[in-house]
Amino acid sequence: MIEVCLIKPAKGQIIRYPATVIACDDQSVTVRAEWRLGRVDLGLFSIEPGDVMIETFYVNRWYNIFRVQQPDGTTRGWYCNMARPARIDGTTIETEDLEIDLIVSADRRHVELTDLGEYEARGIAQTDPNADAALHAALAELRDLIARGEAPFTPDMPITDHGSTACMPHTDTNR
Repeated sequence: MIEVCLIKPAKGQIIRYPATVIACDDQSVTVRAEWRLGRVDLGLFSIEPGDVMIETFYVNRWYNIFRVQQPDGTTRGWYCNMARPARIDGTTIETEDLEIDLIVSADRRHVELTDLGEYEARGIAQTDPNADAALHAALAELRDLIARGEAPFTPDMPITDHGSTACMPHTDTNR
């Protein structure tokens, strides 16, 4: 088990939940977590209690990708959370939410950008122009991955449960 810690500065929240590591390399970790909260309507699809979240966090990218699956493994869609690169160690994944999200339908035909107003209200473009530039580059990268159907935007991607934190990526602590 590893603890995921989603920091939401604009809302003064820190969301923590347990997850199981299912894959990792030197730049990312993918975990599995069950959705235990209520129904969340994302527009293109909903997250339902009991859904499985296959979540990939990167130490070198400005986003996290959550593949939302029904309990039977059918992909509902993807929730791409724009965030600062994750800090990952053997016990915790920590990431700071930057408010903007991309919601992607299961067939990848529809992509919606959400919460742009919340991002603008944080003033990151003015206070941290390097982060703003990185976020916009990351949005372009995600749109390209989605359009090409590159991993993890493959609905039936097999998941192997490694159940280990032995291959944790190296986190850049100088960000």
